[in-house]
Amino acid sequence: MSRIDRNQPIIVCGGGGFIGGHLVSEMLKRGHTHVVSVDKKPLDEWYQVHRAATNIGGARGDLMSMDNCRRVLKGRAGAKVYQLAADMGGMGFIETHKAECMLSVMINTQMLVAAKEVGVDRFFYASSACVYNADKQRDANVTALKEADAYPAMPEDGYGWEKLFSERMGRHFREDFALPFRVARFHNVYGPFGTWEGGREKAPAAICRKVMNAKHTGKLEIEIWGDGSQTRSFMYITDCVKGIQMITDSKTFFEPINLGSSELVSINQLVSIAENIAGVKLQRKYKLDAPKGVAGRNSDNTMIQEVFGWEPDTKLRDGMAKTYEWIEGEYLAKYGSGKKSFVEFNYHDCKGDGASGTAKKSPRAKASAPKKASGKKKAKAKTR
Repeated sequence: MSRIDRNQPIIVCGGGGFIGGHLVSEMLKRGHTHVVSVDKKPLDEWYQVHRAATNIGGARGDLMSMDNCRRVLKGRAGAKVYQLAADMGGMGFIETHKAECMLSVMINTQMLVAAKEVGVDRFFYASSACVYNADKQRDANVTALKEADAYPAMPEDGYGWEKLFSERMGRHFREDFALPFRVARFHNVYGPFGTWEGGREKAPAAICRKVMNAKHTGKLEIEIWGDGSQTRSFMYITDCVKGIQMITDSKTFFEPINLGSSELVSINQLVSIAENIAGVKLQRKYKLDAPKGVAGRNSDNTMIQEVFGWEPDTKLRDGMAKTYEWIEGEYLAKYGSGKKSFVEFNYHDCKGDGASGTAKKSPRAKASAPKKASGKKKAKAKTR
């Protein structure tokens, strides 16, 4: 592992998002004094805004612009760049917004070019388990996916192709230009300070919200996409951040690597966990025509165990309890307990919508922000 240089520039692209916000927080906790958080969302829409970081939001944080990519890295030779910025969401979003997901290739390309020009110490790219060959994921009792299973290529249409292409591009920048590129394939990251409504949320957050909505409104039923037999593994956010740092700091390991839990559960089991946390039992209604993704997907952690002597190990029940508690605080701040009827927003119900199916924005309740982060007043500090 590299020795920590607390004056080294740290650039987190997508820092206003779920994983990016947690990564910025951890870098500041580690004592880094030059952390730059970049996101195209206005600061009042960021999930976490950290006063000690330099926060670049709105139009100046849109990395679809080559000028912005260069501006972010100008004068920051030797930086560590964490490229998390992407237009993405849960299965309901990525199945109906394939072109928008593919356009993230522009961010990846331009940040690689800008990083090559300035000379960076590391460039970490957040890839996804969606790169894996779909033929290997047709059974709910899936054999855990090892890194070699990305080829022959048949990734998730749209989003998965964007990730796999960008992996190859980063590899060739490393081979041709000696750019110190690192990449991890994330498996379903979840936790507090993330999307929990509006259409882009992923399964753990969506299920937590549905369960608490049923509990607080007294309408004790839940809609499940598919028949609930589809299986996944889910990685808690602290494990994700720890893995990112290990992989980025490695001096000798360069290849794509799984970063995910190997604790496989069905969606029905995930619902049962959320019900247990909430103390309710719900009638299940299955929406068989809803997007449900592949039948099964799990992370083979042999490589990360061999290379780093570690794997994500937060138990799903423990991580879900923390996630449920945070989402419930957000939910009650917006809807109250049984006072309002929550209306589900499903991207798959608005295909062909001339407004492109963009979901309503999730609230950013000030009370939910970390003590040394968020809130519109604090967002004014050290921004540009």
